[in-house]
Amino acid sequence: MLDTLRRIVEDINAARDLNEALHLIVAEVKAALHTDVCSVYMTDPVRGEHVLMATDGLRTGAVGQVRLKVGQGLIGLVASRAEPVNIDDAPAHPAFRYIAATGEAPFHGFVGAPILRRRKVLGVLAAQQRDQRKYSDDEEAFLVTLAAQLAGSITQAEIRQALARIDDGPATETLFLEGVSSAPGVALGEAVVVFPSAALERVPDQDIADPEIEASRFRQAVAAELAELHRLSERMRLLLSAGDRALFDAYALLLGSDSLVNGTLERIYAGNWAPGALRATVLEYANIFTEMDDPYLRERAADILDLGQRLMNRLQEEQVGQRAYPDHTILMGEEVSVSQFLDVPPEKLKGLVSVRGTGASHLALLARGLGIPAVFGVSNLPPGRLNGREIAVDGYTMRVCIQPSPALRQEYEKLMAEEAELAQGLQHLRDLPAETPDGRTVELHANSGLFADIAAARNSGVQGVGLYRSELHFFLRDHFPGEDEQTTLYSRVLRIMEPYPVVLRTLDIGGDKPLPYFPIREQNPFLGWRGIRISLDQPDLFKTQLRAMLRAGADYPNLAILLPMIGSVGELSEALELLRCAQLELLEDGLAAQTPRVGIMVEVPSAVYQIDALIQMVDFASIGSNDLTQYLLAVDRNNDRVAKLYDSLHPAVLMAIRQVIQRVQAVGKPISVCGEMAGDPAAALLLLAMGVDSLSMNLGSLLKIKWLIRTLRYDVAQETLAEALTLNTAAAIRDCANACLEQHGLGGLLRVGK
Repeated sequence: MLDTLRRIVEDINAARDLNEALHLIVAEVKAALHTDVCSVYMTDPVRGEHVLMATDGLRTGAVGQVRLKVGQGLIGLVASRAEPVNIDDAPAHPAFRYIAATGEAPFHGFVGAPILRRRKVLGVLAAQQRDQRKYSDDEEAFLVTLAAQLAGSITQAEIRQALARIDDGPATETLFLEGVSSAPGVALGEAVVVFPSAALERVPDQDIADPEIEASRFRQAVAAELAELHRLSERMRLLLSAGDRALFDAYALLLGSDSLVNGTLERIYAGNWAPGALRATVLEYANIFTEMDDPYLRERAADILDLGQRLMNRLQEEQVGQRAYPDHTILMGEEVSVSQFLDVPPEKLKGLVSVRGTGASHLALLARGLGIPAVFGVSNLPPGRLNGREIAVDGYTMRVCIQPSPALRQEYEKLMAEEAELAQGLQHLRDLPAETPDGRTVELHANSGLFADIAAARNSGVQGVGLYRSELHFFLRDHFPGEDEQTTLYSRVLRIMEPYPVVLRTLDIGGDKPLPYFPIREQNPFLGWRGIRISLDQPDLFKTQLRAMLRAGADYPNLAILLPMIGSVGELSEALELLRCAQLELLEDGLAAQTPRVGIMVEVPSAVYQIDALIQMVDFASIGSNDLTQYLLAVDRNNDRVAKLYDSLHPAVLMAIRQVIQRVQAVGKPISVCGEMAGDPAAALLLLAMGVDSLSMNLGSLLKIKWLIRTLRYDVAQETLAEALTLNTAAAIRDCANACLEQHGLGGLLRVGK
């Protein structure tokens, strides 16, 4: 049954449009269940109807004509319950509604399953039989399982159909896709699709200007692979039998076949680039073999996929370093990596769209830090069909617009101009203190990790760098940077910001930040080997970094060191001991490095409840609200399926943060917030009221938060906090804070445009 499910989904995903996909569904499900009827009804939320869109077994003339009001009939019952319905005699059921146009009078047995996507009913998949009996548990389970998988496939087919209309129809046709989270801002540009290296099935299509060049690349890859196979066969002559070596001969035969090579060349000469043409050809022939009855022939599908993967590796190796980025690049992909993000020249990167990920991912933090509008969790995005298209990214509404019409393009340009006007209008605040009208002062610091940020921070009126992400320099290399190299990096940062403080966070990798040359493969990386845990387990790497920081601090006294993901007194003791050892080693080398201020990040729930002991061992604390929210709410902040549950304004998160602020300030030590909450206007309002000493955020948010602080009285913020803490949901708390901002003329912080 699993093979049947897989085959049906693959066939649907290969369909050209929604109509073809739906007709494939009903035909293949009818055959798989050996039933008399299979039908698909799609829900039209605008008209409040369930529309018969495809059937195999009922009258075809009813397709598109039969419309059931929401809640009407057995189809409406399945949709309203959002669960399967399985009955032995449909006409006898109270909810049954007979429609003569369908010709369904002879059918009694009925089973229907909802097609659900993120709690929303897209439609109903139903089967009917003449016999008066219930479908078996296995048959019902098959239908339910298939319906669960169909939601994404149907959405993809709808998008393919819409894209085809855009390509063939009038310029006014526009397609909108929705994400689950974002980085604020609006951008217009050209889509550049990136994909993981060697991921055959994810390689997108891409138009080409010169098919001969692509054909030559492909032929060279084939020739190189043939030579490699011959070499491998010879090398294995003494190790493998002739029968075992036959695999190499089989691969060589496949490479010499007309099907694989000529099929790819035909697609290249039709206008697709070599990787996209190869992907389409390999998957086509692999599917043919998968559907064969003979077990031996079915297994050959794996050989075709493996060989296609080998050829793709060769083609992709040639592509490294050859990509050209347009001046207005919208970077898109299934899951854009940090290295792919950093590969784009900053002046050309205008927007970011990712199928997976959320606004709390490390990539989202980078996007906000550089002021790049982004939308994440666009799970129905077809990246392979979008390369080179004009894209609008709206980080405020979490929507992506594919090929906006002239009128929409004009509207987006207007919004971008208004956003730039607001930013320019706040420039007069640059050198003014972040002080409320009634005298409460909060220091505003910058989150950074790139030299471009530091130079901009120095000229933006910040009072220091509250979080310098040292790991970003590790991402830009293919090896761990040495002590001298790191010393040069940190010295430059400290020199640029002097005399303002710079908080250098020690290496924080793992979770959603694996280094390419230090891969960490775990089933649950956020609860695994990351942050300070890696540093303590790799004391050579940790002490190298600590020595580099101390050497830089010997020349520049504005250094502070921040230790990430501290979860216990034992971990902190070990880290401080390694810092002491690093100082002693430098002293032995003739350098008397001063002990800098040392702080901890409070981002693990255990640190919240041990804060009294931990704060006695360090000079300051900084709340990392991103991970603290994730761990307190048990929500993977990179998982778009649960992204809506991730909200730092959850009452539990606010109570934990308030407790930490109170306990740290009770012993006279400073406390800051360096997570995304600091740059979120609603959250910043509440943090101000809690009495936090400093907020550290991306530069794009800094003047906006300063505007907030200089506009709102401290006592007004405290009144809003008191009201917010009586509420039980994050949504209600956000509404409360936003209402306060609107009331005091700060609505421009909450939306784009005027």
